[in-house]
Amino acid sequence: MYARTILKLLMESQQPVRSLFTRFFQLEAASGLLLIAAAVLALLINNSPLSYLYSGLLDVPVAVQVGALNIAKPLLLWINDGLMALFFLLIGLEVKREVVDGHLSKPSQIVLPATAAIGGMVVPALIYWFINRHDPAAVAGWAIPTATDIAFALGVLALLGKRVPVSLKLFLMTLAIIDDLGAIIVIALFYSGTLSSLSLLLAAACLVVLVAMNRLGVVKLGPYMVVGLILWVCVLKSGVHATLAGVALALCIPLRTRNAETSPLLALEHALHPWVAYAILPLFAFANAGVSLAGMSVQSFTHPVPMGITAGLLLGKTVGVFGLTWLAVKLRLAALPAGARWGQLLGVAILCGIGFTMSLFVGSLAFVPGSSDYAGMDRMGILTGSFFAAVIGYAVTAMASRKPTAG
Repeated sequence: MYARTILKLLMESQQPVRSLFTRFFQLEAASGLLLIAAAVLALLINNSPLSYLYSGLLDVPVAVQVGALNIAKPLLLWINDGLMALFFLLIGLEVKREVVDGHLSKPSQIVLPATAAIGGMVVPALIYWFINRHDPAAVAGWAIPTATDIAFALGVLALLGKRVPVSLKLFLMTLAIIDDLGAIIVIALFYSGTLSSLSLLLAAACLVVLVAMNRLGVVKLGPYMVVGLILWVCVLKSGVHATLAGVALALCIPLRTRNAETSPLLALEHALHPWVAYAILPLFAFANAGVSLAGMSVQSFTHPVPMGITAGLLLGKTVGVFGLTWLAVKLRLAALPAGARWGQLLGVAILCGIGFTMSLFVGSLAFVPGSSDYAGMDRMGILTGSFFAAVIGYAVTAMASRKPTAG
């Protein structure tokens, strides 16, 4: 009895603290703020006397062996290939939900954000290619500025609160989801290594099993996770990037059920989202954003690789997203989001230049750390372009969202 009373008092005394953290994590901007904090922390540590700890931590060898199967990678690659597979799993779940029951289920709702997303991928890629066209090794990074960080962009937009119409937030969210889907296709087509036929066959067998479970009405998540883990190992060994296993698994998990059971897809998405937003993505940012500034000068930022990425994110995204949106509206292919102004749409187009997470990920594939001379340069361009896109995009959207004064 006394133990219960004491426990109750302790729990009541922690309510204000718990309430504070609950409110914080309910903010749309929370994930973006954590990403910023993780990136800044990585930059500070890697440019301090503790830099050897930072590089040493990421180089720690981690091995898992089951019989003849051996997976040995440094910690950095476990984060990029392993934990990020869960990020792509979440993306796949969101895409499937939106296509089946959400904003991507109606063609009329897709036209405008899809058009904007295409412009936001093509124009930055062309700008990067033009600046780096004379260097074949540098051209490999053409896809880096085509990405949009959905957490960062929505986080910045959320800071404006109710001054921005909900329709504009939905436009940005849908655009970013389509953008992520485009990035997944680009990774599958252009950033895969030497393929292993045996591993690909085993991965295909796993997909057959997953589809069969879906068709047979299996609603327990356990079997999907077990086969999904085997699928991840097969894809990892196949030469196709391992994170794509997360997308494939997501598309096989059922959204609707035959009886009154809870939707497996919605349950997994709900359980996975906080781990991805508040743990995996900040950890990824910490592991990949630690650019060493030693020996850098103004000339370092004007190198074609960081300059191409910065220009692609800041200029290419703005021109591509806003330009094709304007064209689609003027051609009456789609209507402007309800209650939105052109100035606000321009601000959102600039915010799409926040590449960060996905750009860092594509950069790690295009310029492999330790084997490419451009591995650090790409991160300089990503951080610079994303920073200015966030600041300028916020300022433009805020000014365009001001209420007109009377008289």
